[in-house]
Amino acid sequence: MARYRVGIIGDPVAHSRSPAMHNAAFVHLGIDAVYERWQTSSRDLKERIRSLRAADMLGASVTLPHKAAVMALLDDLEPQAARIGAVNTIYKPENGRLVGANTDAPGFIESLHVDAAFDPAGSTVLILGASGAARAALYALLDAGASRLVIANRTLERAEALLADVLSSGMAPEDGSTNGTTPAPLVDDMPDAQLIAVALDDTGLPDLLAESTLIVNATSLGWHGDETPLPEARFSPGTLVYDMVYRPTRLLHDAAAQGAHTLDGMGMLLRQGTLAFEHWTGQPAPLDVMRAALQHS
Repeated sequence: MARYRVGIIGDPVAHSRSPAMHNAAFVHLGIDAVYERWQTSSRDLKERIRSLRAADMLGASVTLPHKAAVMALLDDLEPQAARIGAVNTIYKPENGRLVGANTDAPGFIESLHVDAAFDPAGSTVLILGASGAARAALYALLDAGASRLVIANRTLERAEALLADVLSSGMAPEDGSTNGTTPAPLVDDMPDAQLIAVALDDTGLPDLLAESTLIVNATSLGWHGDETPLPEARFSPGTLVYDMVYRPTRLLHDAAAQGAHTLDGMGMLLRQGTLAFEHWTGQPAPLDVMRAALQHS
């Protein structure tokens, strides 16, 4: 039995490829630890987090649907995680307290830069979904200087709620609108940026798609079969379509067939994972070893 344990908390987790990359890293560095899948319902989340206080626990990854709910169960939050409103990594400093971090945001931006050679500065972005992953993408893109961001969700209310959180965080003026007709100007280093919320069935969505230089799927549609958040979409050639699902999806197939550039979420999975690994172990993550493990898992 390994001396230390770490795992992924979510519902479901059977599909997760994180064990492959983290266990390969532990073996490569000679760390006596194992990374496991911890299927956890909302009902059992509190007990699962309590179990992380055991001496043999290094921490955890957090995935759907717990990235927001887990925050109230932790001792501390890193400022970025608190600002985003989502945690995907839990670690324990020397004092043993449980700290929540968000490595999705920096992992996503690094994947855009390195895997797609895409600079978000000045870009027009359409984000599909209002999940914890969507929250991370939105804040990361704002920090990276995107000039216009559209949140498109099945229910308009959730998209508006996400943009309202941005407004209340101080990143935009309190009187800014978050509806589909009056974009909200941001402040600080992004005076010309805009925020827009629309429903996925909004009649104006095709025009917003055509104007976007980056489209990000932050929904779970694509994990199971031939499902897609944009069944009738027309993509502009040269647009980058980024699917956080780390497998071939109908969205990416449709986009590539129309001349768009495409990228799945494998790079984001890898890069957020290396940051999490460094939180747990205090050692530099072996990027190449982890990438190879993912490719062969």
